[in-house]
Amino acid sequence: MKEQRVPGGWLTAEYSMLPYSTLQRKPRDISRGRLDGRSSEIQRLIGRSLRAVVDLEKLGERTVWVDCDVLQADGGTRTASITGACVAAGIAFNKFCEEGILQSSPLKELVAAVSAGVVGGSSCLDLNYVEDKDATVDFNFVLTESGEFVEVQGSGEEATFTQAQMDEMLELSKLGVGQLTDLQRKAILAGETPAEEGQLLGLVEQFQK
Repeated sequence: MKEQRVPGGWLTAEYSMLPYSTLQRKPRDISRGRLDGRSSEIQRLIGRSLRAVVDLEKLGERTVWVDCDVLQADGGTRTASITGACVAAGIAFNKFCEEGILQSSPLKELVAAVSAGVVGGSSCLDLNYVEDKDATVDFNFVLTESGEFVEVQGSGEEATFTQAQMDEMLELSKLGVGQLTDLQRKAILAGETPAEEGQLLGLVEQFQK
């Protein structure tokens, strides 16, 4: 960006599923000597989602990397990574402000993501592994806290879906993102001030629910 004389900085992400995040051990990407296509696609998605709500010009001539390591894969790892990455970025930006590196946070608003799908003929939110495996329709919704869309990914898994089902999944996703952004705000606040371990574990449990 500096060479192209584009003002501002950059924000990107690195995504990885740790070896024992799945039921059967997953080899590390480094052991294959390259990033697999799925991980690469998810990294780009996380980066796009965060850049949609970050003022890159206000960030200045610096690059921010957000590490997204999946500890337990039970469905929706990309959506969980986007939601958690936004929290990490928010805490980091606030720290930069405290240290005088930035005058104000470049985070314009929060962004979160949820999965939705059709399982057994019913629309569901935040599918776990078993539900995702049996879903006839699978969607990922990335939305800002103001309700604007960043990205929508979805398809029928050898099946079709109706407009009514699409509307149901969309409404469920808006509800889910609304709940997540409330939790994100609490988590960012907890990251700014010293917190007891129990408080942080409580927030983690709320995210998991």
